[in-house]
Amino acid sequence: MDFFPALTDDHRAFVMRQPVFFVATAAEGARINLSPKGMDSFRVLDAKTVAYLDVGGSGNETNAHLGADGRITIMFCAFDQPALIFRIYGRGRAVLPQDVEWADLYAQFTPLPGTRQIFVIAVDEVQTSCGWGVPFMTLERERQTLSKYHARQSDAERTEELAGPVASIDGLPVRLGTVLPDRVGA
Repeated sequence: MDFFPALTDDHRAFVMRQPVFFVATAAEGARINLSPKGMDSFRVLDAKTVAYLDVGGSGNETNAHLGADGRITIMFCAFDQPALIFRIYGRGRAVLPQDVEWADLYAQFTPLPGTRQIFVIAVDEVQTSCGWGVPFMTLERERQTLSKYHARQSDAERTEELAGPVASIDGLPVRLGTVLPDRVGA
């Protein structure tokens, strides 16, 4: 197990090859949230800053936890060779379409149907470990279900979806978008 104060070029290359990552957050008095993420949604902005594009799903726990506590862990693991588990420890925040920095951040990503926010993480430390217990698996293809669901929505339906839920499953407040991501500046 090794620790690093920032991402190296090798770390960046590893991260960008991975088709899935996992996000873990927690806040005092709340459950731990652990969510798998896919799609082309993760970016290394620099050695001390990473971000991911968040698409609306069943909840918004990460937003609530980061608003209450800020701590976040991102984990990648290799399902091919060489074996590796890679964790990013940091402090995160939600950037919403109405925020001043949205346009510059959003330009770093390929737009995805159902985008609701970007989580920006200031990297405190990264960790690598062996990953020898992770099985070999291959990616067959990305699921299109969520993208198709969001692509069918009208602007009114998308706006309604952005308006809730207003709290996490543990009652923590969620900061909501008030502008559709692809309507900023339009």
